[in-house]
Amino acid sequence: MIRKLVLGTAVAAFAAAVAFAQGGEKDPWWSPDEGRTFPARLDYKNPNGTLRLLLDNGPMDTKDHPFFTAIGPNGRACVTCHQPADAMSLSAASAARQWQRNGAKDPLFAASDGSNCPSLPQSERASHSLLIDHGLIRIARPWPPKDVKPDFTIEVVRDASTCNLDPKYGLKGAGMVSVFRRPRPVANFKYIEAMGFAYDPKAGMPLPIDPETGKPVSGNLMADARVPSLTAQMRDAAGAHLGFLKNLDKADIDRIIDFERRIYAAQQIDAKGGPLDGDGSMGGTKTLQISRAGMLGSDGGIPVWSEFEAWEKTPAAVKAKLPAEVRTFRDSVARGARVFRDKTFLITDSAGINSPIGFGNPVRNSCVFCHNMSYMGMDVAPGQVDLGTTNQPFADPAPHLPLFRIICTGAPHPHYGKTILTSDPGYALTTGKCSDVGRITLQSLRGMSARAPFFSNGSAKDIRGVIDYYERRYNIGYTEQEKADLENLMRSL
Repeated sequence: MIRKLVLGTAVAAFAAAVAFAQGGEKDPWWSPDEGRTFPARLDYKNPNGTLRLLLDNGPMDTKDHPFFTAIGPNGRACVTCHQPADAMSLSAASAARQWQRNGAKDPLFAASDGSNCPSLPQSERASHSLLIDHGLIRIARPWPPKDVKPDFTIEVVRDASTCNLDPKYGLKGAGMVSVFRRPRPVANFKYIEAMGFAYDPKAGMPLPIDPETGKPVSGNLMADARVPSLTAQMRDAAGAHLGFLKNLDKADIDRIIDFERRIYAAQQIDAKGGPLDGDGSMGGTKTLQISRAGMLGSDGGIPVWSEFEAWEKTPAAVKAKLPAEVRTFRDSVARGARVFRDKTFLITDSAGINSPIGFGNPVRNSCVFCHNMSYMGMDVAPGQVDLGTTNQPFADPAPHLPLFRIICTGAPHPHYGKTILTSDPGYALTTGKCSDVGRITLQSLRGMSARAPFFSNGSAKDIRGVIDYYERRYNIGYTEQEKADLENLMRSL
C-alpha cells in the first residue's frame, strides 16, 4: 500500500513538474529599477526544461538595491548583464531579443562595452554584432599592464570589431587591448570562492592574496584573474561596465555581496527527464544550496556528478511507471556522469596543466581532472589553464574575433614556441608573461541550458559544441553514444 502511494506520488509530482515546465514566464527580462521582489524560489523555462534559482533567507525587495538599480549614467545595473533567467549570466538569445525590442537605446548596448567599439555608429546592429550574435561583452585591458614589464609584444593581425585598430580606442591609441568575453554567472559563489588547496598546484606558488583583507582567495573569480575578490570585481565592473564616475560605497558593496552569496542557480527540471531530483537523484538547485563547497570529488567529497547515481539503481518496478522517454533520458544522464568521470584521455600541451610545474606532458586523466569540485564541477585547485579555446592551432575558426600575434621576447612559450596567434591572451594580459597566453579561469558548468553560448569567447554555440571541441582538441575518441550521454548530463546541471 505504501509502495503504491509512493509511486503514485512520484508520478503525480513528475506530471506537475512537467506541466510547470511547459508554462514559463512571458517576459523573463529584468530591467533596472523595476523594484520587483526577488522570491526565495524563482523558476524560468528554457529550451531544455526549467532553471531554478534559490535565494537563501529570501525573498528580497530589489527596490533601490544596488544590484538592481541603475546608479550610473548609462542606465545599466548589475542585473543588466546578469539575468536570473540566464542563470545570472547573459545568453546571446536574450541579447538578441533586447536588440529586437529596443535597439541601441537599450542600456545593454551601451557604447563602452555593449558595442564592438565605441567609435562605431551606435544605432546600427552591425556595431553590436558580437553581443547580439555571440553574447560577448568588450573587455578593454591596458597594455602593458600597470606595474608589469611584459616578456612579450602584441600586435593586431586582424580585427573585425575594428576596436584594436581604432585610432582612439585601439592598441596604438589608448594603449588598450580589447578582448570579447561572455559574462560569467553571478551565482553559486559558495563554490566559486571555495579554496580546496592552500597553494596553487598548477604553478607551485602560494594562493593569491586579497590586498584589502590580507587573506588568500580562490582565483576562480575572473576569466583573467585581474582582480582577486568580489569587492574588487564590483569596483572594476562599476567603472568599466556601469560607467560609474565614483566608487561604490561600502554599504552598496555589502548589499551586493550579500545577494550574490545567497543566490544559487541550476537546472531543475528537464523537458525529457522530468525533475532532476526525482526518484532519489540529487540534481537540481537545492543540493547546491545545502551542500558543503570546496570538496575534491575524488578525495572526501562525493564523486563529481554522482548526484545522478540513483538513476542507475532505480528499481525496475519504479522505472516501469515512468514514460519511456523519461527512462531513456535518465539512463543517458547517469551514463554521461560516468563518462565525465571515467573516460580518460591524454591531456597535452596545456599551460596550467602540463606546465609550468605541471603534472607531466602528456597526463592521462578525465574531464574531472579540471572539473573536480563536488556538486559544482569547478576546479578546486586555483589557477588558470589553457585549453586552447582562444589559441591557434586549437581554437575553432572565429573570424569575428580579433586576432593577435604574440611574440615572446624572453623564453618561448612552453607549448607554442616564440610566436603565438590568439584571439584572447587571457591571463597573460594580467601577468605580462608569455607563458600565460591563453590561460583562462575555468567556467562553471551549472545552468548551461539557460546561458549559451559557451567558453569564455562564446566559441561553442551549444553544449554539443563544447563536447566536439574537447573531442577534437584532445583526440578523446568519444563514441556517438558517449557524446549524447555527455550532452544530456550537461543540459541537466
